[in-house]
Amino acid sequence: MKKPRRKRAVVAVDRRATGSVAHAKPKEGANLNAPRARRSRATADGYTQMRDIQRAFATAIMRPLTKGYNMQPKWTDGRSTKKAVAKFIKPNDRLSSFERIEIYNKQYWFRLLDSLYEDFPGLRALLGDERFHQLSIAYIDKHPSTSFTLRDLGQHMEKFLAKNPKWTKPHQKFARDLVKLEWAHILAFDGAELPPLEIDELLDGANPATLKLNLQPYLTLLACDYPVDDFLISVRRRAEPRGEASNAISEKRTHARTKKVKVPKPQKSYLAIHRQDQGVWYKRLDPAAYRICRALQKGETLQKAVERANVRGKAAEDFSQTLQRWFAQWASFGWFCKTPKM
Repeated sequence: MKKPRRKRAVVAVDRRATGSVAHAKPKEGANLNAPRARRSRATADGYTQMRDIQRAFATAIMRPLTKGYNMQPKWTDGRSTKKAVAKFIKPNDRLSSFERIEIYNKQYWFRLLDSLYEDFPGLRALLGDERFHQLSIAYIDKHPSTSFTLRDLGQHMEKFLAKNPKWTKPHQKFARDLVKLEWAHILAFDGAELPPLEIDELLDGANPATLKLNLQPYLTLLACDYPVDDFLISVRRRAEPRGEASNAISEKRTHARTKKVKVPKPQKSYLAIHRQDQGVWYKRLDPAAYRICRALQKGETLQKAVERANVRGKAAEDFSQTLQRWFAQWASFGWFCKTPKM
């Protein structure tokens, strides 16, 4: 599978504060290391003013754009936006206060929309570009960026779709399975990795009744109602290579149109999404293998995890060999890791 392009880290704007606007200067001679009660009133007022400016700036740039991709003409309280922003940002010799802040408002939204466009190619193929674009606006409005990196922007997408099924009708269940896989792909790509354990280290002299095996943090296990792995692999193979985003104002128009892909028929599938050889892989698991891995991931002992396989009758006779083969393969993938130091 082709390795996806690593995201650029960006400074996300938080509703609480940003440091990108003019500060209210503390009074000269103020001791900033003194206890709060001993600070001068002027210093305290200065910090309050700076906080209010930062919050107003964040509110301005994080508000959704109009249908014409411009800044909204009305402020949150119904006032003119031009009058509201003039109170915390100055004009210059070329642009008004409104025009200056509008640049930030557009850049914020276009960059975040582009990030979701890249992160969820499967969902985009399911819905089509226009519907996906409108969904993305609604999602960002509900879940704005609160991290220093846009890698985390889509972490609430599955929860958002669950609460807002209108966006994915009539394929709500498929869409949620698909989004789980796409987010797992992101986690597998650059999630944390701990030193792996070899199979000999795992089982040599260990007591299965007390032994607990840790799985890599980047590994995600999914039980899906649809073969979303086949669907997403097909979508990614069809995608044409595209370079860095161009001018942000025209960014939406630079994307090639996404062709909608037919939804497959329901089929229960168990997946392990993991990283190996600097690539992301989707591995189908036997239902029993999935139950064992999920039990280990939850912190159960090896003995309890194997019991979760629930193999009965004639199949149990040959299960020990199957189990050895599974564990040897999982160890070769580097799934098992040493306990993280606290």
